Amino acid sequence: MTPSSFRPAWVALGFLTAAAHLGLVFYGLVPNLVARPLHMALLLPWVFLWPAETRQGALLGAVATIVGVAICVWIALNHRLLRDQYGFLEGQGQVVMAIVLLGLVIEGARRMIGWPLPAVAALTLAYGLWGHLLPGEFGHAGTPLPSFLGTLTIAEGGVWGSLTGVSVGVVAIFVIFGAVLNAGEAGQGFMNVAAAAAGRLKGGAAKVSVLSSALFGSISGSASANVASTGAVTLPAMTGLGYPRRLAAATEAVASSGGQIMPPLMGAGAFVMVELTGTPYTQIIAAALLPAILYFWAVWSGINAYASRYNLRGIAEDARPSRRDVLVTSAFFAVPFAVLLWLMFGAGFTPQYAAAISVLVGAAALFADGRRGPDLRQGLARMAEASIGAGRQIAMIGSIILCASIVIGVLGITGLGVKLTSVIVGSSGGTLWPSLLLTALACLILGMEVPTTAAYVICVSVAGPALTALGLQPLLAHLFVFWFALLSTITPPVCGAVFIAAGMVQENWLRVAGTAMALGVGLYVIPLGMVANPAVIALQTAPGAALLAFGKIGAGLACLSWALIGRAGLPLRAGLGVAGVALVFLLPVR
Repeated sequence: MTPSSFRPAWVALGFLTAAAHLGLVFYGLVPNLVARPLHMALLLPWVFLWPAETRQGALLGAVATIVGVAICVWIALNHRLLRDQYGFLEGQGQVVMAIVLLGLVIEGARRMIGWPLPAVAALTLAYGLWGHLLPGEFGHAGTPLPSFLGTLTIAEGGVWGSLTGVSVGVVAIFVIFGAVLNAGEAGQGFMNVAAAAAGRLKGGAAKVSVLSSALFGSISGSASANVASTGAVTLPAMTGLGYPRRLAAATEAVASSGGQIMPPLMGAGAFVMVELTGTPYTQIIAAALLPAILYFWAVWSGINAYASRYNLRGIAEDARPSRRDVLVTSAFFAVPFAVLLWLMFGAGFTPQYAAAISVLVGAAALFADGRRGPDLRQGLARMAEASIGAGRQIAMIGSIILCASIVIGVLGITGLGVKLTSVIVGSSGGTLWPSLLLTALACLILGMEVPTTAAYVICVSVAGPALTALGLQPLLAHLFVFWFALLSTITPPVCGAVFIAAGMVQENWLRVAGTAMALGVGLYVIPLGMVANPAVIALQTAPGAALLAFGKIGAGLACLSWALIGRAGLPLRAGLGVAGVALVFLLPVR
């Protein structure tokens, strides 16, 4: 029993999921306790039924789906009544329903991403229920069970909180946008533009990987998906030209990891940041843009440094795409992106409305073939692929955010977040830089098994207030935490992007990880450089200072890349290292 056995049903469900979320944007007047349960009801089949491989698994998945959908529908139908209960459960039936709902959220996240985040959610729930028994400052006053569970399940303080609202109203729309582009020829367009721009250069195949991953990552927002998709083309190209396998895999892993920090999608992080900071979306992507470019510049510099040690040839002219192919295929992503940017920055529409219109433009492009012109049958097949892709990805991100919302809800109910913040401030001696290093370590540990967005949400909920209390701008604190939540993609012992890339070229993953850490030095340095040079995130408000900081940090990153990788004597490399550190951290631009 596999999903392919019922493909038409899944296509229909995916289309319904996309249509419902787009409809919420265009209609815009749906109460939160209707829209958010509807969101969960639509993702439950993808969580519990799609992965089922046996009849027993499908049966259990069907039971979980039916029960979960029934609870979500009941909440949506009774939202007015529940609103008047002010987060207090009435009767044993509502208590049982709340327990089942929380269990389904935690189990759904476990099925999607493994045990770490659900374990954190379960531990926080246990703390909320029995934390009043703890002695000392970490005990809390206690909350009556109907109030505690009700706040989490029938009010907007837990599962249906503002974080879930972001998933419903913004993240899902951009996920649909990405699924539509991926189903057509936009991905090939990214590859063709990258090959045309960098293929002829020394190390051209690696630089194509960097550019294509930056472009593709801007809509996929997933390091693993980026490696699997662009890597299928770039890795054989690099190894076929004689690049060392560890370098080829490391380049793809590092470049693909950068997709999660590249606007506009940022792995859903930008939209979560909007909700948590109250900062407009356009301001966040403006703040994130220069640091993201610096990241890819550091990788580019590292490739140049490796080119001094190896014969990294460019792509042969006959293997590069023709000008016509570049122009035609690039239109498949350039036109929807142009519509998106114009509606947001030119016409002043909200990001979700701009993305919804861009989805319709991208969907129309699915019915055009770059070589043959209009093609109805191919268009319908692409629509089916986009529908399934959208449904699965919405379910993935939605299950993460629903589970993380439990953690956020319990932190708010019990005051645990404030207590943990005080511990961080106290452990650092009340100074900023030790707090930053403690936060970075926490992000690395949590990010080992938790997706970037979830690691960011949990870490920033605890460490964010501490960092701002020590004088860091709220947006800068959030960007710092978000960047370091990415560390585990290339840093051992758990480095998902490295594992995938190493497997694709059949190389020892530890060798790939070592090369990736040198090539991805920007991931470790740029967040700290942002703190030392806050002007680099002020592109929208102080463009002159931002570009000055951008140039200074960029020069420092180039020096550090050559110090770590370049072919030179130890004294020269040491000097470059010192110069790189000085450029990044000394004479700050504020």
